[in-house]
Amino acid sequence: MASLLTLFMCFTFTAIPFFSPVSAEPAAKTYIFRVDSFSKPAVFPTHYHWYTSEFTEPVNILHVYDTVFHGFSASLTPSQAASVLQHPSILATFEDRLRQLHTTRSPQFLGLRNQKGLWSESDYGSDVIVGVLDTGIWPERRSFSDLNLGPVPPRWKGVCETGDKFTAHNCNRKIIGARFFSKGHEAAPGFGPIGGGINNTVEFKSPRDADGHGTHTASTAAGRHAFRASMSGYASGIAKGVAPKARLAVYKVCWKNSGCFDSDILAAFDAAVSDGVDVISISIGGGDGISSPYYLDPIAIGAYGAVSRGVFVSSSAGNDGPNGMSVTNLAPWLTTVGAGTIDRNFPAEVILGDGRKLFGVSLYAGKPLNGKMFSVVYPGKSGVLSASLCMENSLDPHLVRGKIVICDRGSNPRVAKGMVVNKAGGVGMILANGVSNGEGLVGDAHLIPTCAVGANEGDAIKSYIVKNPTASATINFHGTVIGVKPAPVVASFSGRGPNGLNPEILKPDLIAPGVNILAAWTDAVGPTGTSMACPHVSGAAALLKSAHPDWSPAAIRSAMMTTANLVDNRLQPMTDEATGKPVTPYDYGAGHLNLDLALDPGLVYDLANEDYVSFLCAIEYGPKTIQVITKSPVNCSMRKPLPENLNYPSIAALFSTSSRGVSSKAFFRTVTNVGDANAVYRVKIEAPKGVTVSVKPAKLVFTEKVRKLSYYVTITVDSKNLVLNDSGAVFGSLSWIDGKHVVRSPIVVTQMSPL
Repeated sequence: MASLLTLFMCFTFTAIPFFSPVSAEPAAKTYIFRVDSFSKPAVFPTHYHWYTSEFTEPVNILHVYDTVFHGFSASLTPSQAASVLQHPSILATFEDRLRQLHTTRSPQFLGLRNQKGLWSESDYGSDVIVGVLDTGIWPERRSFSDLNLGPVPPRWKGVCETGDKFTAHNCNRKIIGARFFSKGHEAAPGFGPIGGGINNTVEFKSPRDADGHGTHTASTAAGRHAFRASMSGYASGIAKGVAPKARLAVYKVCWKNSGCFDSDILAAFDAAVSDGVDVISISIGGGDGISSPYYLDPIAIGAYGAVSRGVFVSSSAGNDGPNGMSVTNLAPWLTTVGAGTIDRNFPAEVILGDGRKLFGVSLYAGKPLNGKMFSVVYPGKSGVLSASLCMENSLDPHLVRGKIVICDRGSNPRVAKGMVVNKAGGVGMILANGVSNGEGLVGDAHLIPTCAVGANEGDAIKSYIVKNPTASATINFHGTVIGVKPAPVVASFSGRGPNGLNPEILKPDLIAPGVNILAAWTDAVGPTGTSMACPHVSGAAALLKSAHPDWSPAAIRSAMMTTANLVDNRLQPMTDEATGKPVTPYDYGAGHLNLDLALDPGLVYDLANEDYVSFLCAIEYGPKTIQVITKSPVNCSMRKPLPENLNYPSIAALFSTSSRGVSSKAFFRTVTNVGDANAVYRVKIEAPKGVTVSVKPAKLVFTEKVRKLSYYVTITVDSKNLVLNDSGAVFGSLSWIDGKHVVRSPIVVTQMSPL
């Protein structure tokens, strides 16, 4: 089974030209065209009629977009695409790209309690509709029962698409809609195993989930209470999603072992918003440290179309940490979620022949080794990379039979490595992290006795083998441990700031549980833990939307950010799993999701469509470029706004490295009172080291009639006194306090070379 903690990566691809004596037209590719919808001649009854009359043949068109985006995708040769691009109504075009996919205890860890607080106030998210863009769903799981749920909300306009192993009966009052999107996927020209369509030996051409990732994210966000839940005896209890009564709409855009195409993702956004979802959860992204500008990123474009209609969009920060500037999904209208640990672990230990104990994790539930010692070998000692990674057919049975085998983490799925060891006759596996994973561990339901260990422990075991020709070891398993400290810890793989496109906007926005999260899985594959931070925030948004139907997506995000936790369960500053050192807002944004407080945040930083348009003007996008994102033509004012004045719940101050002496920057923010009408808030400033922060006014007085108030923040630095930390910044905060609420915004101060 493909690991569910897959790296989020974004590949662009080009057709490989076929060289022959006769010049041949390159193969067709999929292009996405943004069309100025206002240019449609009245003679055409629909946009589709216009597109097929003036732009291309009907047979070439894959998707027509008309809700979050105006335009179409089509399979064309480069010369055909160039011809279409010359039409005056075409605003932009981009080639289709391949993307990759980026519980029982986590709701309690977030502060949710039965019969009180947010669960009670929101009726567990009842009647809120969560759209999940992922690998589909396995509808028979108990998490998707519709027992005692009321009728489907009358505003719902979606459908239950049928197909391979999926009938209309697989939808119910819980899974109220299901669709699948494969046209972009099937049109891809020979891209690895997927050229020529869906692989029916491993996939279902329907909303049914052959991978497990979609079932896992859906049940994490909105799974029902499943009593007596456990995973092979681990983590027993009552499994439930964050919003147990919310309705699910499933949009299958990703396919087993072969990713997801932008053209299909955009079509799913279009359908989800048209269908009537309230929340969209998308654990997909482009990574490798390079983010496309918003007008070339269909996830950003689709999300803008959704947010502009009041739909909250939760997206993942990516799995390319702990490197700096690795965070993905950067658009300021997206809520970008990093990953933290929870206070539950599944400890295991490797005992070496010299008596040393090295600790790790495992969800192995089979027959234990009972303390019996076995020879231990490291196939990677040979220098052959495939053997060190325990890739398929890479192990010599004469070397590993009857022994415990060390396999390095990476490339192939973690559980699959154990199957390779087993096939070659090995009796157990030690799964060793490399430097990039550090000490970050993920518990998996391995099929043979296995312990995952950090990079330091892995190096110690390998060193022991080199020095001892008769090296031996055994593995012990200790089940489930609750109350682990410290927790949360920022996961080593979680995408980190700063924001590589617009550092004036702090990303990620916050973190949520994303390590060893147990949830529903499919019958097609076995269960495993995985990174699931994004659907936790999707479920949280459903609860807040249910409790506060009039809140905008920006207000919901603000409520989560300004009430987030900064400390772990030792009441100490949160630390980094990769280094053990304290973390910064580049790692956790505003902090760790705390739903106990988000229900009643006191004040929110709200944003409307015109605020985002003003931001796009501020980053010097032209009117036609902005229309690619917003659909409507815009006029940027002559007086250019500043991107840092977007009314965001965090503040990032960028100063030029070339400036000497004292420099100041002013920031403008507006807060909306969503608490007691006659509240009085006073400011509390924690200035970053070597920085002066002042706020005017220092007191905000709200009344029945005055619900919105604004303030200025002035940040002053002296280049002689400013000493940036290892991450290239210094950090502080600004909080508004009324005696009941603490409305906190992180402050980031950094220096950058001017372009």
